[in-house]
Amino acid sequence: MNIRVLEVIPTLRRAGAENMVVSLASRLDSGRFETGIVSLFDPFPGGLEPGVPVWYLGKRRGLDLRMVGRLARVFREFRPDIVHTHSYVLRYTLLAARRRAMVHTVHNVAGKEADRLGRAIQRFAFRHGVAPVAVADAVARSFRAAYCREPAATIPNGIDTAAFSRPEARAGWRSAHGFVADDVLIVSVARLEPQKNPLALVEAFARGGVGQLLMAGDGSLIEAARLRAAQLGIASRVHFLGVCSDVPELLCASDIFALASDWEGNPLSVMEALAAGLPVVATSVGGMPELVEDGVTGILALPGNVGALGGALESLARDPQRRREMGAAGREGSKRFDVSAMVAAYAVLFEEVARR
Repeated sequence: MNIRVLEVIPTLRRAGAENMVVSLASRLDSGRFETGIVSLFDPFPGGLEPGVPVWYLGKRRGLDLRMVGRLARVFREFRPDIVHTHSYVLRYTLLAARRRAMVHTVHNVAGKEADRLGRAIQRFAFRHGVAPVAVADAVARSFRAAYCREPAATIPNGIDTAAFSRPEARAGWRSAHGFVADDVLIVSVARLEPQKNPLALVEAFARGGVGQLLMAGDGSLIEAARLRAAQLGIASRVHFLGVCSDVPELLCASDIFALASDWEGNPLSVMEALAAGLPVVATSVGGMPELVEDGVTGILALPGNVGALGGALESLARDPQRRREMGAAGREGSKRFDVSAMVAAYAVLFEEVARR
């Protein structure tokens, strides 16, 4: 009999953890598993559309205890053997799951993943049978520090690496968006939220002084980032693209990937950039050094060091040969985080948890 796995996540926006959930649910072996997804919030325009059953629960902002009853109804309908949770949803699923086996993936450094209430709930959950998974060695270290225990497993996120090898898309994307072949395009695919520190990236780009900056994503800091670009006199060279559904083409049309995060887990966007053959300029936080080999596949700087980020962007923008060398090394190295490895590791874990 197949193991029934239900993924529970706050939303199905186009973002890292959400992409991971959809990849996992849609790729687990259908001969061994049956999968579904619960999104606490209703669908968003342009959101992900998984190829598995999805329940949208109509969550309101803030604490919404209606989710407990609505989750319980989904559990009765789907009858999961394992409930796999992400982000802050344990505060709802613990009450609704009624002793079902549970796995929780920690996508960020543990101290930043949840608020104080969330960490207290998760501490209780991990002591009472919920199996925690870290997405990177750095996340596992932060988990040990926060919860004084070992995660059940460390399973790095994965992507469909082949989907991001699209060199033929370069000229077409540039032409469609008003860029010419000689433009140096620096791209960042990230939520415009404090964690990703988009203001630092805008300032670093201004210091570098070369190329065009493409910022794909949306969030609470988008207007502040626009204002900062205008204040720095670079508004005409900073392009806010919003949430993009053509990320593979966007990456393959670009020359450098940049991310100025103050903290991270194991960002899929960096994996995607490496698979697309882009050198990465980023901050050395969380699992970033596990993805980017400094000086080989990109350049890492300390978080908040705008000068170092700007210098790295400028040096690569002015050196196409080094960009090509780093990009080729990154594309070759990206094979190690293909989605197949992630799915296989979760399959093993789910079978172990189901047996217990």
